[in-house]
Amino acid sequence: MAHYAFIDKDNVVVNVITGVDENQTQVDIDGSIVGGSTVAWERFYESLPQFEGLTCKRTSYNTAHNQHTNGGVAFRGTYAGIGYKYDADFDVFVPKQPFQSWKLNYTTLQWEAPIAKPEKIEGYRWVWSEPNKEWIQVAIPSA
Repeated sequence: MAHYAFIDKDNVVVNVITGVDENQTQVDIDGSIVGGSTVAWERFYESLPQFEGLTCKRTSYNTAHNQHTNGGVAFRGTYAGIGYKYDADFDVFVPKQPFQSWKLNYTTLQWEAPIAKPEKIEGYRWVWSEPNKEWIQVAIPSA
């Protein structure tokens, strides 16, 4: 099975569905053949009344941070989630920006803080402080 993201006029993902694999074909109600390629299925799903006015783009459940989890070829950067943006220039889905100061790394498709996260310290975790633009050390409560 394949997954398809639906994008509004602002290139924001508003829905993601599980659909048929792009290499499958089927006969439509009017007798025409549907499918056989990613683009054909994208156009098919766009034509359905419930998705009127939205753009459909296939997304790969096995792609994250511009890497394929099973060693295959990464497809459109990362699996699309609701609220993600579609960047048409790079043909990738981009996660929501976690903080205003963070910049997108287009190689990994991950948002990065303006300063690197400090090394892990046993019993503590680091939390980003946007007002201070720094990492704050927080104790992990013991169980």
